[in-house]
Amino acid sequence: MSAREELIKKYADDLKEKCGVTPDMDLLTKVTIGCGPSIYNQDASTVAGSQKSELETVKNNFLIKKLGLADSPALDEAIDSVLEKYGKSNKNKYRVVVYYLLTLHFKKESVYK
Repeated sequence: MSAREELIKKYADDLKEKCGVTPDMDLLTKVTIGCGPSIYNQDASTVAGSQKSELETVKNNFLIKKLGLADSPALDEAIDSVLEKYGKSNKNKYRVVVYYLLTLHFKKESVYK
């Protein structure tokens, strides 16, 4: 099993155990690939939910640039909602899992087709 396959399995486990979501493995794989080499970097592979600058990065680089959404308060609300679902006290929030949940939230799966 490759390093990427092992990470995808870890992300799928997080989605099931911490978020109560049964992942679409094809979409999860595409979101993982979309994150590029950052998934292998300890710091870049997670989202610091308490850092405003980190949340701005998620909003600007993923929601606006990748998913093509317009900037609005709904984006911040969605990020808060996803982090709440993942568990605010959960120290390691994987970027791929957060992006996957945001993709579902905005029904933007077509971006990865």
